[in-house]
Amino acid sequence: MAYNLLKGKRGIISGALDENSIAWKVAEKAHEEGATFVLTNAPIAMRMGEIKQLAEKTNSQIIPADATSVPELTNLFSQSQEILGGKIDFVLHSIGMSVNIRKNIAYTESNYDYFMKGIDVSALSLHKMLSVAKKMDAINEYGSVVALTYMAAQRTYPFYTDMADIKAMLESIARSFGYHYGKDKKVRINTVSQSPTKTTAGTGIKGFGEFYKFADSVAPLGNASAESCADYCITLFSDLTRMVTMQNLFHDGGYSSTGASMEAILKFKDE
Repeated sequence: MAYNLLKGKRGIISGALDENSIAWKVAEKAHEEGATFVLTNAPIAMRMGEIKQLAEKTNSQIIPADATSVPELTNLFSQSQEILGGKIDFVLHSIGMSVNIRKNIAYTESNYDYFMKGIDVSALSLHKMLSVAKKMDAINEYGSVVALTYMAAQRTYPFYTDMADIKAMLESIARSFGYHYGKDKKVRINTVSQSPTKTTAGTGIKGFGEFYKFADSVAPLGNASAESCADYCITLFSDLTRMVTMQNLFHDGGYSSTGASMEAILKFKDE
């Protein structure tokens, strides 16, 4: 059921790779709720993914952009306003990449060039995106920027390696920039800390399957799906959350507040 929560709103959605990605689901939901938006991703990701199908489905245009490049982000915001006919009301930052994880390099042996690349792509890209938008005055008052994160920013998950540190930086940028953008332009910035989700990126992490089941057994409501995460993002883009900013919002079925579940404990019961 659609509620027209985003009727008349304009947006930029980054990171949609295929139908399993959260950004893809957000685009579908935003379209259902009446928004118009552009889709963006790095050129290499666009060659690998199926973003053209999503663009056709949501009647959207695609603007390739390297999120680590200030000139390309400037072009992204400039073209988006031309295409959509005005300032932007919402932005989804769904960008994450760790070469160390891809190459199965242990956290204690991190390749620092790879580490810095991960920081640039996955965290500094948010700062660059916000800085460009603020300088261009490209986002309307009470516009909303949402970045996707994970609880490894607060707690240790051995398999998440350098992305844990990178996500902590992402969340800090959202808070710090959220203060300045809120004071100057009334733009709100939040992060959504999502459950383990069966996306293309998530399932590529070693041990993901086992942890997915573990988290599902601990969370009182079970793991939150990509679809329900998209629903949550839509509420954060809407006017219903006009006073919510600088928050890291857990969307994980209660996992982050649960010490242990009986279901998980009973797996260790003596025979």
